[in-house]
Amino acid sequence: MRRWTAPLLAATLALTSPQIAAGESIVGKHGDVLMRADDVVYDMNSSVVTAQGHVEVDYNNRILNADQITYNQKTDTVVASGHLTILSPNGDVGFAKSATLTNGLRDGVLESFSALIGQNGRLAAGRAVRTGGGTTVIATNAAYTPCKICNKPGQRTPLWQVKAGRVTWDQIKHRIYFRDAMVEMFGVPVLYTPYLSQADPTVKRQSGILTPEIGNSSALGAFARLPVYISLTDSRDMTLAPMLTSRSGELVEGEYRERWNSGGMWLQPSLAYNPKGGISGTEKQWYSSLFGSGRIPLSGTWLTGYDVQLTSNDTYLKRYDISNDDRLVSDAFVEDINGRNRFAVTGYFFQGLRATDVPGTIPIVLPLIEYTYIPQNDILGGHFRFDINSASISQDIGVDSQRITAESSWRLPYVTEAGQLITFQADVRGDVYHLSHANPLNLPGVQDNKFIFRGLPYIAADWRWPFVSGGAISQTAIVIEPIVQLIAAPYGGNPRGIPNEDSTDIELDETDLFSFQRMPGYDLWESGPRANAGVRTEAYFPSGSVEALIGQTFRMKPDPIFAADTGIAGKTSDLIGRFTIKFPPYLSLTNRVDIDETDGSINRNEVYLDGQLGRSSVELSYVRLPQTAVALGLVSREEVNGQATLGFFNHWSAFAGARRDLQASRMIDTELGLGYEDECLGISVSYQRKYTRDRDVLPASAVLLRFNLKTGDQTGKPSDLFDRHVFSTP
Repeated sequence: MRRWTAPLLAATLALTSPQIAAGESIVGKHGDVLMRADDVVYDMNSSVVTAQGHVEVDYNNRILNADQITYNQKTDTVVASGHLTILSPNGDVGFAKSATLTNGLRDGVLESFSALIGQNGRLAAGRAVRTGGGTTVIATNAAYTPCKICNKPGQRTPLWQVKAGRVTWDQIKHRIYFRDAMVEMFGVPVLYTPYLSQADPTVKRQSGILTPEIGNSSALGAFARLPVYISLTDSRDMTLAPMLTSRSGELVEGEYRERWNSGGMWLQPSLAYNPKGGISGTEKQWYSSLFGSGRIPLSGTWLTGYDVQLTSNDTYLKRYDISNDDRLVSDAFVEDINGRNRFAVTGYFFQGLRATDVPGTIPIVLPLIEYTYIPQNDILGGHFRFDINSASISQDIGVDSQRITAESSWRLPYVTEAGQLITFQADVRGDVYHLSHANPLNLPGVQDNKFIFRGLPYIAADWRWPFVSGGAISQTAIVIEPIVQLIAAPYGGNPRGIPNEDSTDIELDETDLFSFQRMPGYDLWESGPRANAGVRTEAYFPSGSVEALIGQTFRMKPDPIFAADTGIAGKTSDLIGRFTIKFPPYLSLTNRVDIDETDGSINRNEVYLDGQLGRSSVELSYVRLPQTAVALGLVSREEVNGQATLGFFNHWSAFAGARRDLQASRMIDTELGLGYEDECLGISVSYQRKYTRDRDVLPASAVLLRFNLKTGDQTGKPSDLFDRHVFSTP
């Protein structure tokens, strides 16, 4: 026998050579072996190595630590004991009281076994067998949990765990299988199942059941929703979410998602059968919907795509709380973007879901052609742009129109030595309209088909002079910037007969106050000489900023295209202002106002407040809009909306929200909720009440329970527990 005693010294041994010379380089059956120990004994005759004291063996990047090991070179067997740990190349860590290992430390039997899987997953068993090159662990009398375990005495019980007579951990498929399993919560058995499987915590995506939802609604009755996630590849997946209700039949929602280089797509179909549908509540009705979007790259710089929003019934989406939209827009397009130039052909289809909508008056736009040319080099020192826009609009009731527009503009920015910013712009536009079905009643003297031509030029100048100075507080700055715009344009430009399809929603606010041409579309034109004037000031602080803007529009005489309640009908417009405070992430406040210049009354007032402190947050808003500033067909609007989430006791949170129509003096909806969420468990209960009615969708209340046993390294914010809808699309 040869004996090397090397206290606290690394010893490298060759386990295949029948004899060994001190300092000779040697290898084992499965590769190089590096051993560290306080004391190493090598029996040359039996080819057995015995190491004791702080033993560490590195065998092909698989590391074994123990108090004592014995390695038999002839049988390639390692027997280890005392504070045993095994670190695999993928980062998984195993622990045992003792072990008999073969196949390069990959396979073997481990007594009093436990393992750390991923960041928080833990598997413990009285005995475990590693097979398949260490890729499969079969444990008996085992327990598994993805939860963190507290080290404090009396607090070592995980929030939830699975105990089973037999557990198989497949490290190739990254899945854990349980036989004769009992699910425990807070140490209390709650569910027995003879078979159970789930992905291990290292998996980012794998097929399985998502968070179920159960509850009761006065509209739907008792309901249960069970989403099932199906992972197809790393870039494709789908979700199916069947739902059963006691009053409104059955619903199934689906989602398919796919990503590829420079593109992707998703589709969300749904299908429902309601045996108690209609206003009478006795009609058997089928409903369906389809939402989605896609972007598909073609050759070179070309791209095609679509956006789809369709439903078979006006109130279906609201009944099952899939969406609150009352106008759906679908489109398909092909587009080429080459440098700063763009060409696109698009078709639009609109669907109105309001009771006042008349389907025959809703237009179809096919095609909409857009072309923009911007040269790389400046022309006469300024930026040049040329646009062509053409739209063909048809409808069952009303005038069909085809329009083609050509527009060119030249823009010259200039900065003076004193810091004044002066921008000159010249613009000329020409439109050709062709109208058909313009005389459906065959009135005398009115042409049914006709052409309308118009030319629309203007020149403008924009002057700004920002003054910047340091504030009284260190690391602060104050900016004061007066702004004046002058626009010279001829009167007219809106000949009789042109249908107004794209400029119906005229609103003067801070976003278009300093705009040379503020019409939202092409059909209406703001004409005549005018001026825009105002001032912007902003104070910068190390942690945020405060900004204020106020301005007004002046003209030589009123423009007849503006109605009296638009705020811009007379020679002088309303005062437009915005006040903003931003101290992220704690506070954000925005106030937008429209003040009547004649009497000081407020025509439009919008206030938005967002605050966050730790796990608690609050969102408040107040909106008062005149009739011209809201969507078409609606009256003026005044409402207040508030939402708050309060985080307390580490993982607990409470949620409350309410929305009220101040003009009608009635509530719109309210919501309350309480939940608990940590790295391995999420549970919430919420109550929702809707007070509005839309045909066969009556005011309703709902209670929703969500329960999620997390299986991976997941975290969530308190607000994630509460969905703004009883049923959410995947």
